[in-house]
Amino acid sequence: MRMLALRNTQNDAQAVLTAKTVEAKILAAENLAQNWAKYQADQCPNSASQIQAQAQIQAQDSNQHPLNTTPSEPQSLQLMDRPNRPDKPILISPRDIPRRGLGKIEGRISLLHAVAHIEFNAIDLAADMICRFSNDPLLEPNQKQAFLSDWISVCADEARHFTLINERLNTLGATYGDHPAHDGLWEAALSTRTNLLARLVIAPMVLEARGLDVTPSMIHKLNNVKDTESAKILQIIYDDEIGHVAIGSKWFHLLCDKTGKDPEIMFQNLVKKHFLGRLKPPFNIEARLKAGLPTQFYTSLV
Repeated sequence: MRMLALRNTQNDAQAVLTAKTVEAKILAAENLAQNWAKYQADQCPNSASQIQAQAQIQAQDSNQHPLNTTPSEPQSLQLMDRPNRPDKPILISPRDIPRRGLGKIEGRISLLHAVAHIEFNAIDLAADMICRFSNDPLLEPNQKQAFLSDWISVCADEARHFTLINERLNTLGATYGDHPAHDGLWEAALSTRTNLLARLVIAPMVLEARGLDVTPSMIHKLNNVKDTESAKILQIIYDDEIGHVAIGSKWFHLLCDKTGKDPEIMFQNLVKKHFLGRLKPPFNIEARLKAGLPTQFYTSLV
């Protein structure tokens, strides 16, 4: 792909990271996806991607969101150790996050707020993957467009997930930022900021895979207390997260194969180096296998 297109896409992803308010970050993620869809359509006129891009652009226009589709001059990309964030939620230690049962609405709000925080962080993690690693020397020139497509789709999914959860919080009389949260996800990002293989292992193949383990029980508990609307949203997120883990696993295996590294040994070494603590069972083996994560990778790390 052309260097100008790559840099414009990196700039769009950086706009996600620099956005400080919730509204600005969601809008920047949408803009990233829309501009990428237009770029792909321009490369393949009269293709299915062009039709999809036009539909997305029309949907964007109907929501009165500004869309920047004019190519810009390449700018110097300044990688950020930490993305900009809203003033709330206040970040505290994970051990200080209060735990509540789901029988009362306060407990369900607390759970949904925690999920919203994960999804909000995940928007930035996907944008950081684009900014930080789309020029990584491990990627061949002919792989960069596919790499960008994958992580832009992940970024768009995470923005959609956050919006669904926050809208549900609003319905329940709350909003994102009302409760404290922790910074564990971004601590993992800092640990892997110079190593693409490590980022692929820790972000999608460990942290998102953990979501596959715990989300089914959350859905079950929400259904038990008759909060079917919240359960439906978590089901949407769960289904999409299988695909996100699969994207991470795909690129990890491709790059291990390119460099002649044993993926099982490499996975285990990177987890030991970059992940604090041990992996927690029980594991959702069925979902993990569906996402391309073999059991022998992680069962010895318990």
